[in-house]
Amino acid sequence: MRITDLLKIDTVLINLQSANKTSVINELADVLYETNRLHDKKQFIEAILTREAQSTTGIGEGIAIPHAKTSAVKTPAIVFGRSNSGIDYDSLDGQPAHLFFMIAASEGANNAHLETLSRLSTLLMDEALRSSLFGAADAEEVIALINEKEDAINKDEEVFSSYSKKPLILAVTACPTGIAHTYMAADALKAKGRELNIDIKVETNGSTGVKNELTSDEIRKATAIIIAADKNVDVNRFEGKHVIQVPVAEGIRKPKELIERAMKQDAPIFKGTDKGKSDESSKEKGSGIYKHLMNGVSNMLPFVVSGGILIALAFAFGGIHTKGPIAELLMKIGGAGAFSFLVPILAGFIASSIADRPGFAPGVVGGFLAANAGAGFLGGLVAGFLAGYVVIGLRKLFSKLPETLEGMKPVLLYPVFGLLITGVLMELVVNPPVTFLNTALTDWLSSLSGGNAILLGLILGGMMAVDMGGPINKAAFTFGIAAISAQNFGPHAAVMAGGMVPPLGIALATTIFKSKFTELERKSGVTNYIMGISFITEGAIPFAAADPIRVIVSSVIGSSIAGGLAMAFGITLPAPHGGAFVIPLVNKPFMYLLAILIGSAITALILGIWKKKVEQN
Repeated sequence: MRITDLLKIDTVLINLQSANKTSVINELADVLYETNRLHDKKQFIEAILTREAQSTTGIGEGIAIPHAKTSAVKTPAIVFGRSNSGIDYDSLDGQPAHLFFMIAASEGANNAHLETLSRLSTLLMDEALRSSLFGAADAEEVIALINEKEDAINKDEEVFSSYSKKPLILAVTACPTGIAHTYMAADALKAKGRELNIDIKVETNGSTGVKNELTSDEIRKATAIIIAADKNVDVNRFEGKHVIQVPVAEGIRKPKELIERAMKQDAPIFKGTDKGKSDESSKEKGSGIYKHLMNGVSNMLPFVVSGGILIALAFAFGGIHTKGPIAELLMKIGGAGAFSFLVPILAGFIASSIADRPGFAPGVVGGFLAANAGAGFLGGLVAGFLAGYVVIGLRKLFSKLPETLEGMKPVLLYPVFGLLITGVLMELVVNPPVTFLNTALTDWLSSLSGGNAILLGLILGGMMAVDMGGPINKAAFTFGIAAISAQNFGPHAAVMAGGMVPPLGIALATTIFKSKFTELERKSGVTNYIMGISFITEGAIPFAAADPIRVIVSSVIGSSIAGGLAMAFGITLPAPHGGAFVIPLVNKPFMYLLAILIGSAITALILGIWKKKVEQN
């Protein structure tokens, strides 16, 4: 079923009048009711709101796709609405939604609306289509644009159907947070596949779920599998196939190399894991240290952000000593509460990434022992990897036990022995030297002054811009959080300044040097102002992917200078996140703002001068 079988001219609303989420749902439902697609408008709206209560259908990038399957629908339909000013729709990226596609499916539709939803999501990942829809003059143009894009996708799918004539490469992309890396890697692989005249199908494991899922028949026919992921995906289905496993960033930066490796089957044959035994699905041995680390960091971040903001507010209300009932309450919740879980959560999710659920408890306990001993984040990292591989060892050790004891492994044997071995090793072997090292590092940080502090700021700031959300960026961010935990608030000021510069610098460049950017890039540049002040470095990724040398070099220079200036000015920042919104909480807010603006201006100037003019349409 084509999208335009459901979306008609009489269900296209070019100028939405609504100003909030509830009213836009009502306005779109009115269109469906007035065009005789609904039996009962009230019941349909209730079904839409029930779905929204489960999770927002604002998928980001200015798009919202509210949908419901209910007997209130007389004729399955899609209604399109456009808001020029934008509406707060609780979108995943926190940005206003401009383009709305409401799907109304009848109760007997056999989940056809979910297939349409998936197809819509795929179409709308095309930035050019979104831009065209935003500028469409009337309903006829909206229908024509969607038809044109769907025809193009259908042609691609026809190419994929000729499996017997050409080899087929399959890929899976996934990242632990957001949707940017997941879909950028998918688009890069598909584009390079078309350029090389190679059939490639990509499954995306993004924040909105699995899309374009690989079928068993496709896997059977595939020449090789590329997994570009920073989180665990289901690999057991690829048993017996050549499997290439790399970080998601390589899918963005090295699509040609990966496809050529796949064509040559330059990868080991995946042998699968110990399947079908209780609920202990093992992870592949070579899944990668970075992937396990990112699993820990991504699950720790909610504690970091929420706890850190509350701690910063405690300082704002009660001064440096957090005196007063409000400040003490905020410090208790953010510090004694959220921040006390940082190291155990980090270790627990690293261990569970390695050994699945049986590794979680030993990892958490190992992290708790590290934190209590003063081993800090470094001890937590060791605890996570130690617990994970201890459980992997126990799995092999207990593999020869009688089948009748299988049910005891995940609930008794792994937790008890995993906890015992991890705990003993942490207390007797790991914690003493790591605590000494952590204390020495903390003392060194505290003693930094003058040129040494500026050098540290230059390095930390630059690291935030090298891969914009990748492992180097995360390493600097984690270092800053560790410093905050040690009551050293200087390094993270450099980290946040460095992280804000790339999107802000790019936004300034698109504003000042308009002739160097396309119309679409200039529109994206406006969004980067918001990304930058919110400390979301990933806003610069689309620009870096399109022009990596100029964008990354310009960003690293500006970020390094911002970080170095923050340390030179003696800035202290008690909040781990928040961007410009927590600048009032630093000790020298105007000097900190100056450091960020100088770094952003330098990035903008280098990028604007370095880039060549583009031909404007």
